Amino acid sequence: MTAVTPARAAVPGRAATPARTAAGGPPQRGSRASRTVVRVLVAAALVWTLVPLGWMLLSSFKPTASVTASTPDLWFAPTLQNYRGLFSGANNLWPYLQNSVLAAGLSALLATALGALAGYGLARTRMRGKQHLSFWVVSTRMAPIAAVVLPIFLIFRFLGLIDTLPGLVLAYLSFNLPFAIWLLSAFFSELPPSLEESAQVAGCGHWQAFRHVVLPLTRPGLVTTFVLCLVFSWNDYAFALVLGGPHTQTLPIAASQLVTQTGIDWGQLTAIGTLVVVPMMLVGLAVRRWLVTGLTMGAVTGE
Repeated sequence: MTAVTPARAAVPGRAATPARTAAGGPPQRGSRASRTVVRVLVAAALVWTLVPLGWMLLSSFKPTASVTASTPDLWFAPTLQNYRGLFSGANNLWPYLQNSVLAAGLSALLATALGALAGYGLARTRMRGKQHLSFWVVSTRMAPIAAVVLPIFLIFRFLGLIDTLPGLVLAYLSFNLPFAIWLLSAFFSELPPSLEESAQVAGCGHWQAFRHVVLPLTRPGLVTTFVLCLVFSWNDYAFALVLGGPHTQTLPIAASQLVTQTGIDWGQLTAIGTLVVVPMMLVGLAVRRWLVTGLTMGAVTGE
């Protein structure tokens, strides 16, 4: 006599198990064809992005004969002659590198510091038309550089800031600061005001609560803002060309000087391109944990 197993009754409060397919397996979230298309698109994007960068890095270590060969040369003796040529003789790259580091670094630091103060005030202030003010702040960043470079040039010439490092930092700051305010205000808006109120009840002032409570909690946003402002300033060409001069030329200007009427020095051009790209890639990899967290947390919230 065989025992009859009772039917399994539904237990209150327990989530129902997902329905199974006809084959008995778990339900599929997407078709195999759609997943294949996504993988192909991702692979194509990686190839489109990484192959030119890898070829530029490879070419920077090639001898001149291999760089200018009619057919790609993958087997060659690596050399540093292209990099030596950049840092020796009349093409000394040290002043350009120093100007890029100082201008981009100082402008990114100032934009992050001032953007944190202004963004916190914008996030915590209750007033009418707050959304319009936020849009006006970020709209100043939307203006094309070609439309504002002439007025800025006239103002800087009147103030004596042409071909000066403070003038270049100020020019970068004028474009980075609205972006920093807009981005950091979104981070501060996500923090509940009760955190600062609790700190004030414990004896902290407004500045102490901002410094010891708010800033540590928004560290991913601060890092993200700094890195993005640094990249914008590091890659700038228009401001450095119009507002700079013999004493404040940056790496993008040095790269353009290798393209002359007599020809193009492809070996040194790939070497200086590598020097422009690799530092920003290393910075992004060094802070990738903060950068990813900041980009995912920094969604703009409307109030």
